[in-house]
Amino acid sequence: MSQASVRSKAITIDSSVISLSTCTLVLLGFLQTSDQFIHWFIIPIALSGILIGIDAVDWFRGRLGIFDPVGIFGVLGFHFFFIAPLLHVSLDLWLVYVTPPPDWRPWLGEMAALNFLGLWIYRLVRNMGVSPQCYSPQTVIWKFNRHRFSLLLTGALIISALLQVLVYIKFGGIVSYIETAADANFGAEAFSGMGPLFMFSESFPILAMIRFVAYAQKKQSWQTVSVLVTVLILFIILRLFFGGLRGSRSNTIWAIFWAVGMIHFWIRPISKKAIALGLAGLVLFMYIYGFFKSGGLEGLKTAFESQDARVNMEQTSGRSWKSLLLQDLGRSDIQAFLLYRLTKPDSDYEYALGRTYWAATTTLIPGAIFPNRPLSKSKEGTDAQYGMNSYTPGKFESSKVYGLAGEAMLNFGPLAIPLSFIVLGFVVGYVRRCSFTWHPLDTRSLLLPFLANFCFVVLVSDLDNDIFFLFKQGAFPFFIILLSSKSYVYPLAGRQIARDT
Repeated sequence: MSQASVRSKAITIDSSVISLSTCTLVLLGFLQTSDQFIHWFIIPIALSGILIGIDAVDWFRGRLGIFDPVGIFGVLGFHFFFIAPLLHVSLDLWLVYVTPPPDWRPWLGEMAALNFLGLWIYRLVRNMGVSPQCYSPQTVIWKFNRHRFSLLLTGALIISALLQVLVYIKFGGIVSYIETAADANFGAEAFSGMGPLFMFSESFPILAMIRFVAYAQKKQSWQTVSVLVTVLILFIILRLFFGGLRGSRSNTIWAIFWAVGMIHFWIRPISKKAIALGLAGLVLFMYIYGFFKSGGLEGLKTAFESQDARVNMEQTSGRSWKSLLLQDLGRSDIQAFLLYRLTKPDSDYEYALGRTYWAATTTLIPGAIFPNRPLSKSKEGTDAQYGMNSYTPGKFESSKVYGLAGEAMLNFGPLAIPLSFIVLGFVVGYVRRCSFTWHPLDTRSLLLPFLANFCFVVLVSDLDNDIFFLFKQGAFPFFIILLSSKSYVYPLAGRQIARDT
């Protein structure tokens, strides 16, 4: 065994011990709060936490890069697979409007056991061919053609801004736009079919940030902390104006993640301390923004009137810090409930056998071109939760997001859950290989934070959400980068490339 292999093994064992110790301490803390944790379900949950926690520990210890998709997925996955199911039991917070199982814990445990198998498969697939020694001694590097970049990006910014103004005009102004988005009954219908338009109109902040980092890279005075903080604040304001006022927390949060990542790769490294402070601020932002999503400007005003008003609004809207942690950043209860429903002896559910995946591939096709579009996952999800033929379009349909494992269950049953992690391993492995082979000054590296973000989206979302995320958030910026770049071939050994090319 080579010295490098020994060192790598030692690191894994070391991180494993820390992950085991951390999970043990967390479990002991939960055991002190309730006797509900004296149950076998904590064993597979703990095993999943230990396994995914190894990557989280490596990230915290600096053995993985700040934006390494393995480390980011490890940190978020530690919450998803370990903390979230334990919090459900501790807080006694579960899926509503369904007939629950007599005891949620066995189904959380069985789901965790399947996830544990899936995580092993994920690690195996993700690590295939990741070593830099597996690659060709040459690599293709994309560099901006400065003249073409300036013309294209200026035109794209103008088009994006004009389209966003037209969106506001269509809804009768910004205030009317916000009120429409906050209307639970009319909002979704009012924005239906506008995805292709939003793909262009809401790209302005990201395009502006690409322009900034491309030019700030050459100007030392633009690389100071004060300038970068100011730029990020302006970016957040722009992001709110370009799409954020529709109440989409995830769109805003992931855009900020992308902007910070571009600064990290192209201007100056971001420290873990700054990342930690930023995450705390983002969680607070998501909590406050939930009131805006539910009630618009009036909801935001009510939430700040008093603590009683805020608590009352949390109860009526369901937008609390608990729902943020367990519903926005987790899928434990919906997946456990699906497992319970689909394995009941009297279950009448008929597996979709790939129908939700087929329907997802048609989401970007306009209705005028494809009028007989297949029914979305709403039908399968509704029938799985409430019984076959429960689905009634426009009257009774579930809008839940089931996640990678949940959608696999809807299509092929519980045994498909571990196999669905092959997709996750492939996506994370691919993004990581890109981070190894793309030169730091390759224009494609501007997309790395977006791709790292996509790795977690694959876990918590369904295929239609994944496709929408890729095209709505990333297609226009990628198109501009592609048209503005020229490719060169450089040896991997010569990683230093002049910044002025």
